[in-house]
Amino acid sequence: MRAFDIVVSRGNLRFMGRRFPCTIGRGGVTAAKREGDGATPRGTHRIVGMLYRPDRVTRPADWALPITKDDLWSDDPTHEDYNMMVRAPYPYSHETLRRADPLYNIVIITDWNWPYAVKNRGSAIFIHQMRRPGYPTAGCIGLRPKDLRWIAARIRYETHLIVL
Repeated sequence: MRAFDIVVSRGNLRFMGRRFPCTIGRGGVTAAKREGDGATPRGTHRIVGMLYRPDRVTRPADWALPITKDDLWSDDPTHEDYNMMVRAPYPYSHETLRRADPLYNIVIITDWNWPYAVKNRGSAIFIHQMRRPGYPTAGCIGLRPKDLRWIAARIRYETHLIVL
């Protein structure tokens, strides 16, 4: 593990010599991730993108892209766009990225089951804001807003998310 890797273990996230409380999926950590299981996939994942809500937060990094009202994420394992960012209108099952709550004000995207998705292996493992301490995600990594912003500003191209 390198100093600029993000390491998640037992409710903590380590990055650049600091430790942050985090939440993981309601299904715990698994090596056999499936769509809808609520689990966080064990392993090493690349960081492949970052999105943010420009109407709510300033750009967290110079390479972060704004979330627009039409941005969605396909979670329909029967569709060819499964586990890809898509645009509205989109008639298949999807998640709206421009949410009413603050969870996706900043979204760090991992390469879990991407870009060549295996059907039903799970979609969209993000690092995003937690609902509240101790409250699990649907499989993503949740952080306090100030911690997410601090980390987002310091991620490098080489940064990996390592889930133990």
